[in-house]
Amino acid sequence: MTHTMTVLVFQLALIVVVSRLGGIFVSRVLKGPRVLGELASGMLIGPFALGSLHIPFLHGPLFPLPPGTVPVSPELYGFAMVASIVLLFMSGLETDLPTFLRFSAKGSVVGLGGVAASFILGDLTAVLLLPEVDTFLHPTALFLGTLSTATSVGITARILSERRQMSSPEGVTILAAAVLDDVLGIVLLAVVVGVSKISRGGGNVPWSDIGLIAAKAFGFWIICTVLGIFLAPRLTRGLKRFKSMETVAGISFGIALLLAGFSETVGLAMIIGAYVTGLSLSQTDVAHEIKERLEGVYQFFIPVFFCVMGMMVDFSALPGVAVFGLIFAAAAVAGKLFGCGIPALFSGFNLRGALRIAAGMLPRGEVTLIVAGVGLSSGAIGSDMFGVAIMTLLVASIIAPPVLVKSFNGGSGYRKKVREKQAAGRMTTIDLEFPRAELADFIRGRVLSAFRNEEFFIQHVDYSRPIYHIRKDKILISLMQTDNRIAVTTPEENELFVRLLMLEEILGLKDFLTGLESMKSPDMMGAELMMGMFAAEKKTSDGEG
Repeated sequence: MTHTMTVLVFQLALIVVVSRLGGIFVSRVLKGPRVLGELASGMLIGPFALGSLHIPFLHGPLFPLPPGTVPVSPELYGFAMVASIVLLFMSGLETDLPTFLRFSAKGSVVGLGGVAASFILGDLTAVLLLPEVDTFLHPTALFLGTLSTATSVGITARILSERRQMSSPEGVTILAAAVLDDVLGIVLLAVVVGVSKISRGGGNVPWSDIGLIAAKAFGFWIICTVLGIFLAPRLTRGLKRFKSMETVAGISFGIALLLAGFSETVGLAMIIGAYVTGLSLSQTDVAHEIKERLEGVYQFFIPVFFCVMGMMVDFSALPGVAVFGLIFAAAAVAGKLFGCGIPALFSGFNLRGALRIAAGMLPRGEVTLIVAGVGLSSGAIGSDMFGVAIMTLLVASIIAPPVLVKSFNGGSGYRKKVREKQAAGRMTTIDLEFPRAELADFIRGRVLSAFRNEEFFIQHVDYSRPIYHIRKDKILISLMQTDNRIAVTTPEENELFVRLLMLEEILGLKDFLTGLESMKSPDMMGAELMMGMFAAEKKTSDGEG
């Protein structure tokens, strides 16, 4: 046990350092998403590359190949699974729930279209190009079809967050569709695992049992989402009695782990339970505090996840499937572009909006790797097909970010009629200028605190700058500070309320300053004289007088 833990510590040390450096190199030098650098770092130091080198003081390689089909140790794979829970929990916390629910119908249509088109093209590609696959129900064909369906919520959310488009109509539609993709992908995975086991045993497929598994998984997801949204405000009110935000954040993450475990027991992936927990808590007034206190955990675990997934790539198996891998990756990309883009056109979005949604659905990541890992560990696919999964992830993740970023340069993604309908809710901006930036900082804090007291939800949308979304029911207010100026954008019907709230805080500050001025009475002057005498006495004792 001591030797195993020592090796694990050395493994994590190398993974944390190398994945960090790889992510920084790709993001700053190559201008790509960090995840590609983290994934490439794992491929470089994994058991099929430098990790196989003999280390004298460990009496063996740092990343030895364990028995079985998964090429990393159970301890390391466990870290990767916890990291995937952290990733989806934080993604859920960053999702704007009212907008998510408002666009969930559009997201469902887009997600279903993407899943259907991707699965059919992935399965068909395997049947046409792989000699050993002779039917659409062959386990390899089913696994490859399932592989092509999953969209990376983590990669997409990271890009949307960097572009400050997380709560845009296109952004929440992408996230809603991506979550449905993941749920459908995991349900398909349960079906495929069942078919694979039966096929290896030579029996017939019991579709009634598989249908029951799928229904149970869907029911669990829907029930947990509804109950979570309903119970989250009551839960956070109870947790705030501890008067410690660290306790609130810790217990919230513990609940995410608990629901993740329950998700796994009913046939869903653990990441679905984690996302449901984050989504349920996203509309509470402690969501920002939870994110802030778990940021360090997030920054540590996420590179570990992608690095460990990269370590599972067997380079020796790739040359034989390189051509097939590129064709399969192209089919997976086409499935998302057309399967998601066309339904988006019929859901109120124009061509620009449909392109944004289709591009946002392209990245593959954690769910693809989880599905591939299950297929590899169950023996349904070999290391060559796992390499195809990595190749698909790389191709889609390289194409998606620049397309997604560029597509958001432009106007609205809605059709004209929808824009006209939305124009009824006009916005107005209240612009205030203060003598000093410090005073603006103070007023900003007071105004945000006043909104919290009125039961508004405050979301800090850009940690590098003071930009906030302030929400309550269907009201959306934006606050941005630039040096000594504060700009508040609000719907016209709420302008009077916002102005009164801000005026109340400014008048309160004025009364406070006036009170300080009035304190300069004879008694105050005497106190100032005593302070001056104390200062002079201190100088004398220090040898200065």
